[in-house]
Amino acid sequence: MSTMKEIARLAGVSRGTVDRVINNRGSVNTETERNIREIIESLNYSPNVAGKNLAVRKKKLKFGFIIFDVLHENSYFADVISGIECRAAELSEFGVTVEIRESDVNEPDKQVESISELVDLGINGLVITPINHPMIADKIRELTKSGIPVVTSNSDIPDCGRIAYVGSNYYKNGETAAGLMNLITAGVANIGIISGSPQVLCNSERIAGFSDCSKIHYPELNIIEIKINNDNDDESYTATYDMLTKYPEINALYLTAAGVRGACQAVSELGLAGKLKIISYDATNPICQLLDDGIVTVTIAQQPKLQGTLPLDILLNYLSLGTSPENEFNYTEIEIKIKESL
Repeated sequence: MSTMKEIARLAGVSRGTVDRVINNRGSVNTETERNIREIIESLNYSPNVAGKNLAVRKKKLKFGFIIFDVLHENSYFADVISGIECRAAELSEFGVTVEIRESDVNEPDKQVESISELVDLGINGLVITPINHPMIADKIRELTKSGIPVVTSNSDIPDCGRIAYVGSNYYKNGETAAGLMNLITAGVANIGIISGSPQVLCNSERIAGFSDCSKIHYPELNIIEIKINNDNDDESYTATYDMLTKYPEINALYLTAAGVRGACQAVSELGLAGKLKIISYDATNPICQLLDDGIVTVTIAQQPKLQGTLPLDILLNYLSLGTSPENEFNYTEIEIKIKESL
C-alpha cells in the first residue's frame, strides 16, 4: 500500500504538495504535478488511502506472515522478507503490526504450530506460503470460519477457503520453461529435472506445465529423469551429480526449485559447465552470478518483493474497508532473464 510519504519521497517534494495535487487544490508547478501524477499512477495509489488512516488506527490491526525458512538454502525468500518489511514499515504509520514466522517446507505440523502461535497473539489476518498438506488446508478453513481472513503467497493450496492468492502462475511458468528449452536447444534435448519438495504445489505445477507443453508442442524434448532435492543445495548437488553420471546423454537441466547452486556445482565438477543448457527460477544474487558465469542459460523471475507487499495490502483493504479482493488469483509477471539482461 503506497502512502503520500512514499510519493513525496519519490517526487522530491513535501507531503503537502502531494496532497494539493491529489485534491486538485492548485498552486503546484505544472511539471511537478505531472511528475507526481505519473508516480501515483505507477504505484497504483488510491487517494482514499489517506482517508483510511483514522479508521485503521482505531482497529489496531495485527497480521501474521508465514514463509518458508530463508535459512533453508533458499535466498529467494530473503527478497520476499524485504518486501514484507518494507510494507510493514509503511503500515506501522496506520498502527498496523506484522508478525513474521518461518517454517520448514517438509514439516506441516510445525507450520500448524506457527499458525496457532500467531492466532494466540491475536492476529486479525494471515498471509502464508502453505505446505500443500491436508493439515494446513484444514487449519486455514478453521481460521476462515473463525473470521480470520487468509491470503496465500508464493504457493497456493486448493480449496482451503483463503480469500486470495498472490504469486506465480506456476503451470504457465512451466509452459514458458518448455518454450525456452525449445529455443535454446533447437528443439532437441535429453532433459534432467531437479525439483524441490513435493509438498509444495509450485514444484509439481512447474513440472506439469513443462511436461504437458513439451508433449504437445515439442515432442523431441525428452525428460530422462526427475530427482527431488528438497530445496537443499547439498541434496541438489548429489542428485545432479548422480543423474548426470548415470545418464551421460543428458544435455539440458530444468531446475524447478531452490538448490540451483548445488546443482551447478555438480555440473562444474563434471566438466559440463557451458556445455549443458540450464533453466532455473528466480534472480537472486547467486543465480545472477551463475548466469554471468555462463553456467545457467536462462532464469525465470517472479517478483518476490510483490509477493511480500501485495498480500498485506489485500488484508488491509479487506479488514479496514470490507473490500474483497478484486481478483482471487493475483499472478506476478513472468520475467525472463539471460546474462545480457542483468
